[in-house]
Amino acid sequence: MTLPQRTFFTVQEVTIRWDCSPYDLAGWAIAGKLDIVTAIEPIEQGGEVLAGLVVVPVADILSMFRRWDNGQASRSIRRIRVPGQEGWTMIADPLHHIEVELADLMVLADEVYQFELLNGMANRWTDPGGAPSRYDWEGLYVALIRRVHFHGLPATQAEWIADAQAWFAEKSRNGEVPDESTIRRRLGPIWKSLQEDG
Repeated sequence: MTLPQRTFFTVQEVTIRWDCSPYDLAGWAIAGKLDIVTAIEPIEQGGEVLAGLVVVPVADILSMFRRWDNGQASRSIRRIRVPGQEGWTMIADPLHHIEVELADLMVLADEVYQFELLNGMANRWTDPGGAPSRYDWEGLYVALIRRVHFHGLPATQAEWIADAQAWFAEKSRNGEVPDESTIRRRLGPIWKSLQEDG
């Protein structure tokens, strides 16, 4: 059985897929290169019921996308836009303002694929016979999962990153190892998620 194409990617998935920071993604959204959306419950605004996926104004919630962990955990959205339409709809009633967290934000899959095509990134994902990734991230993820399974989480994020660097150093054929900021960008969201209560 073949599953249908994905409908959307979370912001976290896109940053990992493109090896970029949430701040980069926010910048592209503000520049109009892509839309970031969220799902809302039905609200009535100006006699019209709005529900489902809506575009969020990233400029209004930019603090959520900061590179460091001191960004705001959630923000209240006071305007939204229906995908494919021009202009923002203001939410007049404060009771209908929409509270969102970074985990609630997504990019539609069609936009992800189009962005990759326009920026020469498509072959990385659509051509299995293409050039391999510079680093074996999948192998690292497997190693880290095994480490957590058999030995638990390291005490600190620094130790988590150091374990990843050591793994790359051991497996590298030419001595190349990703820099610490690249590893932190990829593993930081995973580390943060593993610290949250279930």
